[in-house]
Amino acid sequence: MRFIRLRIVAILAVLVIAGAGAWQLLPSDRANESPITVGTSDEVTSLDPAGAYDAGSWAIYSNLYQSLMTFRPGAVVPEPDAAESCGFIGQKLQTYQCRLRDDLTFSNGRKITAADVKYSFERMLRIKADVGPSVLFPSLDTIVSEGRTITFNLSARDATFPQKLATGAGSIVDPAQYPKDKLRTDDQVDGSGPYTLKSYEPGIKAELVPNPAYKGALKKTGVAVGIRYFDGSEALQDAWTAGDVDVTHRQLPPEQLAELDPGATDQRVTEADSAEIRNLVFNVRDGAPLADRKVRQAIAWIIDRGPLVTKVYRNTVEPLYSLIPQGYIGHSTPFFDSYPQSEPKRARALMEEAGVELPLRITFAHRDDDANKEESAELVRQLEKDGLFEVTEKAVEWQAFQKGYAAGEYDAYTVGWLPDFPDPDTFSQPLVGRENSLHNGYTSEKMDALIAATQQYSDRGRTSAPFKELQQLVGEDVPLIPLWQKKDYVVSKQSVSGSQYLSDGTGIWRLWELSWI
Repeated sequence: MRFIRLRIVAILAVLVIAGAGAWQLLPSDRANESPITVGTSDEVTSLDPAGAYDAGSWAIYSNLYQSLMTFRPGAVVPEPDAAESCGFIGQKLQTYQCRLRDDLTFSNGRKITAADVKYSFERMLRIKADVGPSVLFPSLDTIVSEGRTITFNLSARDATFPQKLATGAGSIVDPAQYPKDKLRTDDQVDGSGPYTLKSYEPGIKAELVPNPAYKGALKKTGVAVGIRYFDGSEALQDAWTAGDVDVTHRQLPPEQLAELDPGATDQRVTEADSAEIRNLVFNVRDGAPLADRKVRQAIAWIIDRGPLVTKVYRNTVEPLYSLIPQGYIGHSTPFFDSYPQSEPKRARALMEEAGVELPLRITFAHRDDDANKEESAELVRQLEKDGLFEVTEKAVEWQAFQKGYAAGEYDAYTVGWLPDFPDPDTFSQPLVGRENSLHNGYTSEKMDALIAATQQYSDRGRTSAPFKELQQLVGEDVPLIPLWQKKDYVVSKQSVSGSQYLSDGTGIWRLWELSWI
């Protein structure tokens, strides 16, 4: 992953007993073999990797499936996992070739072949699910498998292609179990990752057990893990307080995160700088209320991030003024430079220039959970307070919400974003490129040219200038408004080790790092 500054606060109980023998520091004769329970308020859209492009789904994919490449914690260059080796052929960055390991099997026992890898990618691109990951591969032209070799032919240079292979979008599936033209829907998984899926109840729980047949980059797999899914951060907090979960991640309520006590002796707290961001996204399709760029610029003059940071999130987030967050190449502050503070008079002038009737009636949607309610109420208050907008707010269940904004049902909506890989490209092509994952109708030939320019260089340090120009264009066109960037928190019981490695602020969940002390 990217360069990450990890601040770990481990609150360890110390046993000090005069004259204690060494045996008292050793584990008991019977090790704890019960599953470690991890609680989260994220949701899984689909267990089929062709059908989801969200944090909750990709978190579980990284444990159940294998990709050709993977990332070690904190790394910016991927390494082989299901592959034995990978690399570009020639200097054009348009042909990428991998040699598959010869000792891989799916969890059902069938041997994995290069043809299975080809099938997995072609299937994902063919299905092209409305909330799926196919948007990551706009330049993937053809795939050839021969023996244990897989060759990816690209229609344009893309230095970030190896990193994209290492994501959940690169998950390898069994052709015998995953239909060619539609998503698998039986809540079963046949992968080759470090875990297998023992049982699954959508929205409630998943039971994962170590995969004894796993072969890849990991030297060992972890202990059994039970994932519990909660309907919002308040429910997650209640479960943590009751002792029903051993680890919590994404996300306790802001007021609880703000009050975490480093002096407590009954928990471990890991706080990591994160690249998780939140955007206010606009439907810019022709005929939509926010199709006029001046109206969107007016909203940029209205939004005040201060109350969001201090009041809503209790200073557990930082204001964000750019598409690319802090810590990534090319980060800049175009929204601060162009819209340094909330100025309703400027907003009114722009809307009058656009010739829209005031107040402009718009629909604003967000995921229906308690984590979004206070934020959404504050955004609606800001939009309506000067009489420029009349907002109809909609709180929508997660999967219906995704399909709703993909279909253009909302004029504005808030979406969080975690990086897929440690490169600023993960914030450009998927968010503002043609046919982007936000499905807001935004297209720009200039933007596509800038994105292509950033993908030209294997030396990623050379991309800073085009990324800054790209962000400046976002500030002018305003297809979205960056709101905040947040830290990542993992809280665990004292009896669990490895929780500091569970997350590095990206979308990978390293459940195999967890164990009992």
